[in-house]
Amino acid sequence: MNKTVSILGATGSVGKQALSVAKERGYKVSFLSGNGNVTEMERAARAYKPSAVAMAKEAAATDLRCRLSDTNIKVLSAEEGILAGIREYGGDMVLNAILGKAGLQPTLEAIECGIPLALANKESLVIAGDIVIPLAKSRGVDIIPVDSEHSAIFQSIKCGRNEEIKKIILTASGGPFFGKSKEELRRVTLEQTLAHPTWKMGKKITVDSATLMNKGFEIMEASHLFGIPEERVEVLIHRESILHSAVEFLDNIIVGEMSLPDMRSCIQYAIDYPCRVCAAQGSLDLASLGSLTFARPDTEVFPLLDLSRRALREGGASGAVLNAADEVAVEAFLSEKISFFAISDVISTVYEELGEAKRAKSLPEILAFDTEARLIAEREISKLSVKC
Repeated sequence: MNKTVSILGATGSVGKQALSVAKERGYKVSFLSGNGNVTEMERAARAYKPSAVAMAKEAAATDLRCRLSDTNIKVLSAEEGILAGIREYGGDMVLNAILGKAGLQPTLEAIECGIPLALANKESLVIAGDIVIPLAKSRGVDIIPVDSEHSAIFQSIKCGRNEEIKKIILTASGGPFFGKSKEELRRVTLEQTLAHPTWKMGKKITVDSATLMNKGFEIMEASHLFGIPEERVEVLIHRESILHSAVEFLDNIIVGEMSLPDMRSCIQYAIDYPCRVCAAQGSLDLASLGSLTFARPDTEVFPLLDLSRRALREGGASGAVLNAADEVAVEAFLSEKISFFAISDVISTVYEELGEAKRAKSLPEILAFDTEARLIAEREISKLSVKC
């Protein structure tokens, strides 16, 4: 059965790959959202002919409305436009590939509308996992993970019952700086940071991969998605990015998922679930691999991994604070305002200053801490005299 899908964040890395899968699989695309890239959105709108599109930036929506005036495609704007698009044109599944905190409200909206969710926006769970997961359960909405690691766990976990899980094994490529010392990290450049060894991703997630912040967020995502406590989520560095993650059961049997590092496989699995169909992506040739390697992460050199574990244990708005500080710090690094090494310093300082965040319970409280964390991060960045 051909499905009708909405793709949020359609002009980003995962969104573009989702559109590629839609073309290959013949999905009907009913709604698209983007941030400010009008040229990419116009191209996608004309190619896939959705009923509506939405741009987060008002000026971009105005521009796009003029460009698409010769079509019947409705152009919406701002967050409210994205939410309205989900309500009116959500289709059979919403794939949320929006980057960062901006993806939280669309996640909640899809769930409230009862639409199955293919989730590539891990921040929804990092910020408000204790709200998102119970809401999805109460509405009977399936959340199918799109991250390669969580897709692998989702598939592997079906080989047993939840009470039989001993631990989850999250694999990480280690980014471009695996094996580097703290002193070496003080000298790395933006260009070096963006040179990921195996995955082609957007700039933000590529930096997060280099600091291991992304893997910390994935620990939090895995815990919320699968109901597994932090201490039973292990991280292993796997440079080849072939084993995308695994589950160890009580009998010490490890079940994992191996495939080429290609996000289109995860996207297709999420949309077609529970069915498996032939894929246009390449097949894995085991004989050509030679060997697969595994190592433990260096949490002294990359402290954000342990800080993520702490945030997960402390709960409340702790994840929101961590994510907000990271978004601001990474943007400052990409703008060459701070060094790579300063990213973790800024995040750690913000987190320590907002220790009360763990007491937050409601979404408004969580979002208030998010705002405060961003202000403190900006303050810390302005104090730094590091020249990049």
